[in-house]
Amino acid sequence: MKFFLDTADVDEIRDCLPLGIVDGVTTNPSLIAKTGRPFEEVAKEICEMVDGPVSLEVVSTEAEGMVKEGKKFAKIHKNIVIKVPMTPEGMKACRIMTKSGIKINTTLIFSANQALLAAKAGTYLTSPFLGRLDDIGEKGTELIKEIRQIYDNYGFKSQILAASIRSPEHVKEVALFGADIATMPFKVYEQLFKHKLTDKGIKQ
Repeated sequence: MKFFLDTADVDEIRDCLPLGIVDGVTTNPSLIAKTGRPFEEVAKEICEMVDGPVSLEVVSTEAEGMVKEGKKFAKIHKNIVIKVPMTPEGMKACRIMTKSGIKINTTLIFSANQALLAAKAGTYLTSPFLGRLDDIGEKGTELIKEIRQIYDNYGFKSQILAASIRSPEHVKEVALFGADIATMPFKVYEQLFKHKLTDKGIKQ
């Protein structure tokens, strides 16, 4: 399973690089806005640091606007993947951009049916949001199991990117259930290394 960082903080990304564990980055407009720097400047710097997919999210809600934004973002770097929402307009944009060679990350997936639609539209990455499902009393990681079964049944090439990860337990479960990628905040990434028995053993 690949590890992506869900961040726009270049210092967090730089901290992870020496270990060779981080395979890509996901961002969104809010994360980039928090840096206080120009959008394209941050995106380009991240792409130059990470040898893997870097997801940038459109803000348009109509397919035409999404495609316009997506084509502009795709020019920043060859590793750019365009995030579009799971809506009819988003899937229309997915189909258009995929045909022109732009890779798509379909975001805000909350059901297996939505994941099926995204795969049929040609998405490169499918992003189910686990933590937000947990917030409404559903078991988010169960969705990974369902999507994995459907994609394997029909040989879909879309990769499952487990998003909205809140804890190391989430990471373990999505790995067990067959997610291709887990994207996580830096604080969750740090927690993966920790165990009280490891600390105790080092002290001894």
